[in-house]
Amino acid sequence: MFTSNFVLEDWALYELLPNPRQRRVGILLVASSYVTWTWQNHTFSNSIETLILLWCLVLIQRIRDDDDRSHQLTASSILAFLAVLGTFNRITFPAFLVIPLLFLLPHFYQRPLSFFVAIASALATLLLAITVDTQWYTAGDVSLSSFVRSVVFTPWNNLVYNFDPSNLAQHGVHPYYQHFLVNLPQLLGPATILLVLYFRPTMHLYSALFGTLVLSCFSHQEARFLLPAVPLILSSVDLPRRFQKVFFAFWLVFNLVLGVLMGTYHQGGIVSAQLWISQQQHITQAFWWKTQMPPGYLLGTRAKDVDVHDLMGSPGAGMTAAVLAHVRCDSAGSVLVAPQSAVYLDQFLQNNATTSKDTKFTLEQLWTYRNHLNLDDMDFEDDSVAGTLGRVVGRRGLGIWKIHRDC
Repeated sequence: MFTSNFVLEDWALYELLPNPRQRRVGILLVASSYVTWTWQNHTFSNSIETLILLWCLVLIQRIRDDDDRSHQLTASSILAFLAVLGTFNRITFPAFLVIPLLFLLPHFYQRPLSFFVAIASALATLLLAITVDTQWYTAGDVSLSSFVRSVVFTPWNNLVYNFDPSNLAQHGVHPYYQHFLVNLPQLLGPATILLVLYFRPTMHLYSALFGTLVLSCFSHQEARFLLPAVPLILSSVDLPRRFQKVFFAFWLVFNLVLGVLMGTYHQGGIVSAQLWISQQQHITQAFWWKTQMPPGYLLGTRAKDVDVHDLMGSPGAGMTAAVLAHVRCDSAGSVLVAPQSAVYLDQFLQNNATTSKDTKFTLEQLWTYRNHLNLDDMDFEDDSVAGTLGRVVGRRGLGIWKIHRDC
């Protein structure tokens, strides 16, 4: 991923920014952003979405600017392939691509052959993607007749899932202004001021803002969903010469702090927790609550023996219901993995003298990892700023508790 970003991301920005000074500033901001050297260097689907989107924009620009018809046809077919690939990678991808595609309408009107080549390429890629997904998600061999009956169209399933508010509630519900007022400033830092005061109205800026607007219509809003918008925005702002030294001083401090915070501490205990579970022969099921999805491959040979329940950001009552539904009275191998900042767990702790007899199960701590912050659990509205920081930072750490079912 580092190599892909170093080559593909910088190359794309080099083509999208023809002005030498704008190119120097844009590539420098993107390369020095903590988003690039933490999240973008992970194998997130959002990181892959970013690279695909950047090259779709490059191809759109090539189609518009190159007068060679053969080059236009080649670029159109590759653009269609990447558009389908990006959609199957993440259902949010079209939100970022729709505005740039509008810039191609005059070209397709004047050169209809490019349009038909793009449609043919998109249909061929779509058929291939559906075939691969159907084969992957269907048990046994898939014949032609069974393929028609059991066809799997992943983007549609994803869209249906995300339109159900109860599904999004399991991941955590956010206000509709979360992306614009919280997540973008968290990703851009001091560059947020440049976005407001010193922006250039470019095709890629429109792509970033419209994509953010569409994603704001869904109630579950994580900062990583906006990864594709970061290089597009940072390459669309100007940096006045008289503010350069002051800006870069703040920019350096911001990215160093956020780089350590997001690259080391945020959800930092998940890998260590999963590795610890893989070494415990007595554990038969693990409930993960208020964490990112645990990587199953880290369980190694024990993956088939450990039943993993990913409770995501479910409310406390949902976590309790899941534990009671799956843990038997005589079960001795069930554990709960959760951040220690989740105060809801206090009522279940064995050493808590105020534990209610109605809790139906108790928790015995087996393992803890201190360098873990659950920044997805910030609740300033209910806990106040001081209370939230005191809970998330003061009670930082990821814990594993043995579940004792009281019957």
